[in-house]
Amino acid sequence: MNPLSGLQFRPLTIPATVDAADAGDFIAMMDVRNRIYRQISGHDDHAMTAEALLPHYKPDEDETRLMWIIVDSDEVIGRVGVDIPHEEGSQLSFALIEILREHWGRGIGTRAHELVELTAREHGRSVIQSWAESPEGEGERLVPPTGFGSIPLDHIARFYLAQGYALEQIERNSACDLQGSLTEIERLFAEAQRASTGYRIVQWSPPTPPEFVDGYAWMKSRMSTDAPAAGLEFDEETWDADRLARHDQKFTDAGTTVLVTAAQHIETGMLCAFNELTIGRDLTKASHQEDTLVVKEHRGHRLGMLVKTAGLLAWRDIAPQSPRVITYNAEENRPMLDINEAIGFVPIAYEGAWKKTLA
Repeated sequence: MNPLSGLQFRPLTIPATVDAADAGDFIAMMDVRNRIYRQISGHDDHAMTAEALLPHYKPDEDETRLMWIIVDSDEVIGRVGVDIPHEEGSQLSFALIEILREHWGRGIGTRAHELVELTAREHGRSVIQSWAESPEGEGERLVPPTGFGSIPLDHIARFYLAQGYALEQIERNSACDLQGSLTEIERLFAEAQRASTGYRIVQWSPPTPPEFVDGYAWMKSRMSTDAPAAGLEFDEETWDADRLARHDQKFTDAGTTVLVTAAQHIETGMLCAFNELTIGRDLTKASHQEDTLVVKEHRGHRLGMLVKTAGLLAWRDIAPQSPRVITYNAEENRPMLDINEAIGFVPIAYEGAWKKTLA
């Protein structure tokens, strides 16, 4: 019997709302997404609701986001996604292939990757990049060219290698307990303040206040060029007031609480470091630390520690019942990992960052 008989890759319909008549596939996609992440990580910290993710799938001027649900005899068993950034001259595409574990080994992933590669080529892209968590396991391990970190040579890694990808980087997933004492974070914040006397903290939640729009947009653009990228490729993104407004609107439409903590150079008024914390509508769930950056010209003043600790101290009042905050960092980003470890973040998982260049 053909193991792929009855299999369907159905383009995902993006409904106007999760209550719309055509929202069934989107809700089913979210359910299988959350089940897959639970299988891989063993927890629900990555779970999202359909209401929270829908705004991020609406048509966007900044990227084309394509997705298919994998349907096997009327059961949704996985999803395939390809993101196409709209930066001028971009050769990049970003892909995900996620399948429930009980359906591994049937060749579904290979068929899904054919769709990924076809889509990338149709959009004129020559590079596909993808990230996937590899649960810890025994046996042989893979080390990226950076020399930092490793992942098991498991089913996930073997799949990427078979499709022609190279492992370029390891990302560490870390968690910090939010229910413990804040004494150490307060001490670190005070130390950072003493080392950064020419700077002050400013904080806001979306929409971004007009006086910070230009500075925040500029820092967001620097995320694509200043963060450690190893052998991965990233377009230099252009952020302006309109793009920042679209970014903010996605989170407000999703009902996501966001706190941006930035360091402002007092003499010039320039924003030179920032940190983002987010949580969904349920304030008892895990929080997420999103982008953090200290622009190169202002490094060496403990600004990374300043914005991270200031954000966490304020977060206790915003989401007092959130049990922990999780974040991701490149394993070679030792300056940022030093900050996280001092604050109390501990590693809980590792992701491989994979890249394929199309012939």
